[in-house]
Amino acid sequence: MIVVRDTERLKGERLVATIGFFDGVHLGHHFLIHELKQVAEAAGLPSAVITFPEHPHAVLQADYQPKLLNSFEEKLEQLASTEIDYCIVLDFTPELSRLTAEAFITTLLADRLHVDTLLIGYDHRFGHNRADGFEQYVAYGKACGIRVIKASQYSEGEAAVSSSEIRRLLAECQVEKATHLLTYPYRLRGNIVSGYQVGRKLGFPTANIQVDEPSKIIPGIGVYAVRVYLNGQRYKGMLYIGNRPTLDNGDNITLEVNILNFSADIYNNEITVAFIQHIRGDIKFNSLDQLAAQLERDREKVERILTE
Repeated sequence: MIVVRDTERLKGERLVATIGFFDGVHLGHHFLIHELKQVAEAAGLPSAVITFPEHPHAVLQADYQPKLLNSFEEKLEQLASTEIDYCIVLDFTPELSRLTAEAFITTLLADRLHVDTLLIGYDHRFGHNRADGFEQYVAYGKACGIRVIKASQYSEGEAAVSSSEIRRLLAECQVEKATHLLTYPYRLRGNIVSGYQVGRKLGFPTANIQVDEPSKIIPGIGVYAVRVYLNGQRYKGMLYIGNRPTLDNGDNITLEVNILNFSADIYNNEITVAFIQHIRGDIKFNSLDQLAAQLERDREKVERILTE
């Protein structure tokens, strides 16, 4: 996949394209991109996904805090895995947001990007205020030489697959269902920072994680079995998300991972955790001894899950 930020690099090459934010690059997106590649192959033209590095709402509303499934870099990695030919990155600006669908298709897709065929997601709308629909897109495209076609709808069982549904699953700790819809385990990446070191005293030293993408959604509170990626190696891990009620930590939510069978000093290292399974919710114990006993049971369960 070639990432295109300067559209002059395309040199007028005709494209079969689709457009969207593609947060998560989930099953529904894969279905759309598979159809895109089929249309492109039939036309003998390269395939292209047109997307944006910033969430459109965040550009238009200064106080909007998006909850994302991917950082932009992660989104590019997932799009590359689909083996499309091009990913065209457009900066979403207030000026772009004011373009009508007709102007967007005519001046941007036709004149600037030389799109031959535009595949529209079955429920996707674009242009100022999203005022127009598919029939109008077809008419605007026909007027400037773009064939506009509607993608097939994809659903997983009875429910449509969407980024918002996956965010809901993560917030409710249903990481296994989220993995199925994403096609990969949800990940958080960040730096290891110093903590209170209570876990070390209990026999469960933890690495406190400061997530590097503040817009990414944090899964619901509880204990998880995770895969840990650190310095090019993969480890088994037991991750806690919560406010440590046994220690009266207040409302401050922490993310800390106990890496199984690991004891090296890793402060200030970059770490990635991939969520495999939710183990239990948060519990306030009457003593640290009770907490340590539960952590031992948790670790045995995590070891079993990640070994299987």
